[in-house]
Amino acid sequence: MILQGKVALVTGSTSGIGLAIARALAAEGARLMINGFGDPAEIERECAELSAIHDGADMSRPAEIERMMKRCAGELGPVDILVNNAGIQHVSPVEHFPVEKWDAILALNLSAAFHTIRTALPQMKERGFGRIINVASAHALVASPFKSAYVAAKHGVLGLTKTVALEAARSGVTVNAICPGYVWTPLVEKQIDDTAKARGITRDEVINDVLLAAQPSKRFATVEELGALAVFLSSPAAASITGTSISVDGGWTAQ
Repeated sequence: MILQGKVALVTGSTSGIGLAIARALAAEGARLMINGFGDPAEIERECAELSAIHDGADMSRPAEIERMMKRCAGELGPVDILVNNAGIQHVSPVEHFPVEKWDAILALNLSAAFHTIRTALPQMKERGFGRIINVASAHALVASPFKSAYVAAKHGVLGLTKTVALEAARSGVTVNAICPGYVWTPLVEKQIDDTAKARGITRDEVINDVLLAAQPSKRFATVEELGALAVFLSSPAAASITGTSISVDGGWTAQ
């Protein structure tokens, strides 16, 4: 197991992409802290399955992030692999975009990564090893209408990724961004049914003409594919990969 003994912390990991990344890291031997909200019984089951501990820190609150990072270091050891995955979305024309939604999206999708990184990086540098993986989006590279806060935050995540990679380039710490397009998750599946009902069209029409309209492969990425990529970026084989974005978008951003 290539991550045996490494400590990994994955934010927003009680479901979807984050949970799949957590599972993939645990399968390679990482000791794990997961983070996020959800049904307590389900989270307890996930922790038992992964031999993980859970912290429910609100990632929009810097003080809670710092507390979580200190708890992880105290209970598992200093973080070797940090995956910033927590995020939210809101869709609205910019002139009607609720200010509180803008603030919340930037806090959770961008500022949270800054706070975890600034806390974890000093000890990574001291030990001469660290892997920071920021789950960005195709929207870190291109824009779509009505997603001003999300696109701004994800572009910011990519800028943060590049900057920290340069600062840490000689320390044994790598910093990279994964940029998924549409990924098959329970949340997306529900979105398909809701959109089909709202627009009076079929599920297939929603998938091909709405969600995957910009994705040339016409298939969703899977959470398992993202988990496998996170494992690779965390491995010794990826030691020279830093400051980059890796698209997992079926060709979306190649257009």
